[in-house]
Amino acid sequence: MKLRFLKAAVSLPSFVMAQRASRSKLVGSTIIVASAFLSGTAYAELGYAEKEELKFGFIKLTDMAPLAIAYEKGYFEDEGLYVTLEAQANWKVLLDRVIDGQLDGAHMLAGQPLGATIGYGTKAHIVTALSMDLNGNAITVSNSVWDEMKKNIAHSANGKPIHPISASALKPVIDSYKSQGKPFNMGMVFPVSTHNYELRYWLAAGGIHPGYYAPAKGDTSGYINAEVLLSVTPPPQMPSTMEAGTISGYSVGEPWNQQAVFKGIGVPVITDYEIWKNNPEKVFGVSSDWAEQNPNTHIRVVKAMIRAAKWLDENNNANRPEAVKILSRSQYVGADYDVIANSMTGTFEYEKGDKRDIPDFNVFFRHHATYPYYSDAIWYLTQMRRWGQIAEPKSDEWFMKIAKEVYRPDIYAQAARALIEDGIMTASEFPDFDREDGFKPPQSDFIDGVMYDGKYPNDYLKRFNIGLKGDDQL
Repeated sequence: MKLRFLKAAVSLPSFVMAQRASRSKLVGSTIIVASAFLSGTAYAELGYAEKEELKFGFIKLTDMAPLAIAYEKGYFEDEGLYVTLEAQANWKVLLDRVIDGQLDGAHMLAGQPLGATIGYGTKAHIVTALSMDLNGNAITVSNSVWDEMKKNIAHSANGKPIHPISASALKPVIDSYKSQGKPFNMGMVFPVSTHNYELRYWLAAGGIHPGYYAPAKGDTSGYINAEVLLSVTPPPQMPSTMEAGTISGYSVGEPWNQQAVFKGIGVPVITDYEIWKNNPEKVFGVSSDWAEQNPNTHIRVVKAMIRAAKWLDENNNANRPEAVKILSRSQYVGADYDVIANSMTGTFEYEKGDKRDIPDFNVFFRHHATYPYYSDAIWYLTQMRRWGQIAEPKSDEWFMKIAKEVYRPDIYAQAARALIEDGIMTASEFPDFDREDGFKPPQSDFIDGVMYDGKYPNDYLKRFNIGLKGDDQL
């Protein structure tokens, strides 16, 4: 049994703690000085971890994989860190425990550090120096809704639906519910989750109004002008909640879309890869105070998780079957191997038997997936503004300011350069830090074809027919 399993059950003797302290002094070689910025080139020896015993939280989703792999492969211990991973009940509990210090950091929704920092919900300054993955979500509807949607969807010669499927195919179903005086309910995992914004984006692109928030008026339901009522449901409970009839569909990460297929209770109609190709999904978040108090620890954590992300993607996903075995354990995701493997190994099953190749459904390292781009942060902020969570108009400069307060590519660059100096990774595997400005080139790989340029968020918002923009206020 490995030492890191023993530490959870018993107090470690003093000689073991002494060995740990000794080992931490030997870990790593060189690193950019903590005060250096992306363009800095000075190196200094990486200091000891200020805090070695760490507890990180996660939600039972396959995209927590970098944490599990960094733990199981000993990457945390290579950095002199002794980590406990702990599943959390829901995203609010997870965030609250990071804020109050019960957790040192956590697997977070990309919108959580931003929402907390601007004070939507719980007010706290949270930062992220690492993006954990790209893609990985889908939108699923119940069998009865799918039966009606299929009437409005084009099919190929082999009889299978042509993807991507527009939400316009769902509109007649929603209209039918309305004519019967019934609300059309769907689930998402948290108000500032990718899943909420992706679901809203898909619905609006198909001409369906997903509703507004009005926090200034005390209305945080998101139901204002809504044709679909979106409510919060924890990810593992999505299939059972839909099966019970409380919701008619949901947006969630894996394996909970594939679980609906395996249980025969629903059909995933679109993946987030089809809504926005290579969209950022989860991040690793810590409180700003924790980051300031533990700069060397933070860099070492990021180093370990970058290594884990690379392991997950290397050799054309060759390690994914092993990763699935690890994730299927009860202490991690706890779903059946076959359910997790259905998406994690480069395929995705829509209707039962309609399995298609999507090699980038889960991306952890390639496409610079781990780099915390300012443009990713700004996209989330535009969606908060679009749907009223940011109630008042904001300047482009404001969007940039918040992005820089929360996303920390400077810390990421220090960790990456340390890995290069250690001889573990090469410069070609990372962005060119001397030239990188934190913005991806303008992107148009959205289901509606609308161009996104993170440097001009207000111009971006003006391109949508549905959503707040300019001076709009509720």
